[in-house]
Formats: sequence, structure tokens, C-alpha cells
Amino acid sequence: MIAQLKKLGPGFLFAGAAIGVSHLVQSTRAGADFGFGLLWALLLINAIKYPFFEFGPRYASATGESLLEGYMKMGRHVLIAYFLLTFATMFTIQTAVTIVTAGIAASLFGGDATLWTAIILGICVLILLIGRYKVLDTLMKLIVISLTVSTIAAVILAANNATNVSFSQIIPQDAISLGFLIAFMGWMPAPLDISIWHSVWTVEKKKMDATVTPKQSRFDFNVGYLVTTILAIGFVALGTLVMFNTGNSFSSSGTQFANQLIGMYTSSLGEWATIIIGVASLTTMFSTTLTTLDASPRVMHRTSEILQNKSIAKGYLFWLLILAVGTLAIFFFFIAEMGLLIKIATILSFLTAPFYAFLNYKLLTSIHTPKHAQPKPFLKYYSLVSILVLIGFSVWYLSTL
Repeated sequence: MIAQLKKLGPGFLFAGAAIGVSHLVQSTRAGADFGFGLLWALLLINAIKYPFFEFGPRYASATGESLLEGYMKMGRHVLIAYFLLTFATMFTIQTAVTIVTAGIAASLFGGDATLWTAIILGICVLILLIGRYKVLDTLMKLIVISLTVSTIAAVILAANNATNVSFSQIIPQDAISLGFLIAFMGWMPAPLDISIWHSVWTVEKKKMDATVTPKQSRFDFNVGYLVTTILAIGFVALGTLVMFNTGNSFSSSGTQFANQLIGMYTSSLGEWATIIIGVASLTTMFSTTLTTLDASPRVMHRTSEILQNKSIAKGYLFWLLILAVGTLAIFFFFIAEMGLLIKIATILSFLTAPFYAFLNYKLLTSIHTPKHAQPKPFLKYYSLVSILVLIGFSVWYLSTL
């Protein structure tokens, strides 16, 4: 059992990156505002995005290289487009997850959220400079397992006190609700560009343990993906069971939101669980902050090397510091606009999803992927239908603006 757990890694990093804003913020808000009414959207978007996330570790384990090298093989312009998109979104995404993390820390320990932002970013930078992938690999397994257990327990206890729960599904009609739906689906279970991060982490895992097979790599991904889906449903359930139809709504302030989030758990488990749940929530968001702070500089560094066809000394450190400084700068301007910031980041992630989905599909069905690793006919058709659905949702949303 322990030996098998050691073989796992990138899938837990994927879960650590995914189980953050999309779960703690968007899923609980969906439950609080719509009950179980958006459960269809959660399940649909998880099903639609599945093949494109799976293509990341599939390609990396079969070729020994990340999707970035694959994109370059499809054309230099493809990798340049990825570089520009990542640069345009990485600061907003990092700021969004860091704000939530700082809000939870301020709620638990007191102090100013601005100070906590600087402290959290500083700790993350130190961890990444000292431990790199090995620390991430170990830390994520502990965090994801502990959060899964505590969330399932909270849902069960909350369900015991619930009455008249409806599972009627709804399709939002007004502009505000529709905007939330797209934002909800944008980061559920995560932005599609995390498939590139996953491929990079898979390559790093392979360097640590050369015995990891493509089959084990896919199993690792499926475990991580299943956990993210189950926890997303759990957070929707908590929002529904504790806040739906109570007249209360979540605050857009990071610290106040954190207080409400922790209170949602403790109202089900009891006051004794405040510290336990608070720490679990903090470590969850800390894991997201840490993984995103590692992944964006890692892919920007590697993309720069591929485009320039040369090794760049300390390129990772350069991008890490750029992202940390940029996050702090944006934070000072948007400290009171957590809700708006997250909405912008998630909508951008949703609108770029068809781009990443198409690239991953094209690469995995091309001559650049070994025949044995290419998706079978069913998965090909599944992927094509999913791409059309993603495009349809994007067009639908843009037509309502």
C-alpha cells in the first residue's frame, strides 16, 4: 500500500491545484445561492474536461517530455500563443488563490490580510527554492487525504440536520447568474492549462522514479480527478445544506468569506472542529497557492528555453520572483475585490478552454504521439464532442454580454 502511494504524485498535485478557489469558493457559493440546482453543470464540465486533462500525463508518460515540447512540434506559433496567454492570466490567477489563502489565515490567527499575503508568498517561495518537486509530491498527498476525510464527515453530519432538500436542476437566465455559471464552470475542476502543468509534473516524477509506467501514470491521474470531483460535490452540498434559503450570502471580502466558510463546517461538526477545519481549509488553499506558484514559473521558464532553443540559467528563479512581485502588486489594488478578481480569472479560464482542448486533442492524435499512446476511437469521438460543447458554451456566454 505504501509502495503504491509512493508511485502516485502528479495526480495529487493536480488535486492540490484544483481543490482551491473552484471548490472552497465557487462550489460552496453555488450551493448557497442555487442549492443543488447547478449540480448538472458541475458533473457536465468535469466530464467534458476529463479527456483533455488526461492527455497531459498520457503524452508525458509515453514520450518523456511535456506538452510544451509537443506544442512546439505543432508549430512555433502555437507555443508563442501559449506563452502569451499564460503571461496574461498567471498574475490574476495567482492573486485570486493567494487572497483566499490570506483571508483564511487572517480569520484563524488574526492580523491583516495584506501582511498574511506577503508571509504566505514568502513561505511558498522558500519551499520551492529549497525543496522543489520532492516537497510538493509529499505534501500534497497528506493535504488531499486529510481534506477529503474532513469534508465527507462534514457533509454527512450536515445532511442529518437537513430538511426538504431539493435536487431540481436549473439553468440561470439573468446576466448575473449566467456570469456566475460560466465562472463556476471556468475553474471546475480546474483551468484546462493545468493539463500542461500536469505533464511537466509527470516528467519530474519520472526523473525521481524511472519505474513509473504509463498505466500507473494514468491511474494516478484518475485517482486525483475522482477526488476533485467528489470534493466539488461535497462543497456544493455543504453550501446547500448550511446556507441555501437562509437569507445569507457569501461576502466578497477574503477574511469575511473565510469566517463564513469555517463557520459552515463548524455548524455541522460543532465548535470543537473550528481549528481542525480552519487548518484543513488553510492547508488546502496553501497547497493551491504553492502549486500555482511553482507551475507558472516552471512552464514559463521551460517555454522560454524551447522558444530560444537554449538552456536559461536561473530562469525558474526569475519567473518565480516576477510572479511573486506581480501578485503582491495586483493584491494592493484589488484587496477589497476578491469576488470580482476570482470572477475575471475564472471567466478567462473558461473562454480559453476550447483553445487548450483543441491543442491537446490535435497533439495526442498526431504523429508526435506514439501509436500505442494515442486515444482509442471512443475517446477521440468523446473529445470532439467535448470540444464542440466547450465552444458552444463560450459562444452562448459571449452572446449574452
